[in-house]
Amino acid sequence: MRGLSIADLWLILGAIRWTAALAVTAFAIGAVIALGVAVARTSRLPWLRVLARIYTELVQGTPLLGVLFLLYFGVPMLLGIEVNAFMAAAAAFSLSAGAFLGDIWRGAIESVPKGQWEAASCVGLRRWQVMRHVVWPQAFRVALGPTVSYLVQLIKNTSLAALVGLVELTRSGQIVAGSTLAHLPVFCGVALCYFAICYPLARLALSLEGRMNAARAH
Repeated sequence: MRGLSIADLWLILGAIRWTAALAVTAFAIGAVIALGVAVARTSRLPWLRVLARIYTELVQGTPLLGVLFLLYFGVPMLLGIEVNAFMAAAAAFSLSAGAFLGDIWRGAIESVPKGQWEAASCVGLRRWQVMRHVVWPQAFRVALGPTVSYLVQLIKNTSLAALVGLVELTRSGQIVAGSTLAHLPVFCGVALCYFAICYPLARLALSLEGRMNAARAH
């Protein structure tokens, strides 16, 4: 047992970069998946809508921790491919982000009044042109607030990566607390780090949603 030191503080602060890297990676890959899901869910092709819905419901109905363990422990056992902690966590969180963001963006697309779709079609625009010039710009504004809110949730969920050994913010706190037995101050410090990251984003999400509601009221 030893006391807390500056080195412990730097270990915790340094681990923030892995939390940020994991959240950004998962959000970026998840956004690509989500775009495909949202387009598929609003497609005219029934089979494409069904496939996207199956993916969404399967991922949303499976605990994120279970997906993480399956990728980290299951892939090496079943396929003989070694997967490091960061790759497994990034893949699990990306799949989850794709499903949840896909649902958010689908709802935003469907919130655009049908009359605008019909009006754009009447002036000779093809469906992809209607989506690009009429639907997506409006859906983007609607989805922006909920998307930022989900990013906050994603950042907090990165703490699950500690269970597969990735030394991100939570895992660094566990290491320091285990070697110093100063659990309360260490995890209070970890919680403050998460708060410092998430609070500004949460306020931004509320601000964006408030602006959208005000715009709709007018």
